[in-house]
Amino acid sequence: MSKPIVAIIGRQNVGKSTLLNRMAGKPIAIVEDLPGTTRDRIFADVSWQGVAFTMVDTGGLELRPRSTIAQGVKEQVEAALTEADITIFMVDVRDGVIPSDREIADMLRQSSKPILLVANKA
Repeated sequence: MSKPIVAIIGRQNVGKSTLLNRMAGKPIAIVEDLPGTTRDRIFADVSWQGVAFTMVDTGGLELRPRSTIAQGVKEQVEAALTEADITIFMVDVRDGVIPSDREIADMLRQSSKPILLVANKA
């Protein structure tokens, strides 16, 4: 039986890569204050409370990409969402709910997959 896949999805610089690294117990994804650092999916086999699963870090999602790179990131996020069994939707609590968070939430709801909302940077 294959391990469940958990995709971390959200806009840029909300802490997706930091969460992946923390769950993996080692630095796998590059963490920078510079938006757009993660562009491809990054996979890590992790375990939490005795449950093993594959966690997937994604780049910051722009639903209306303004560059070729942002379009590529969007395609990687869509692939991660397709493969995922559950989605972690990560937001930056300091910013409150902003329009792009609402748009991403709407997209995730359309997938009909379970969503875990994680508010980071409190």
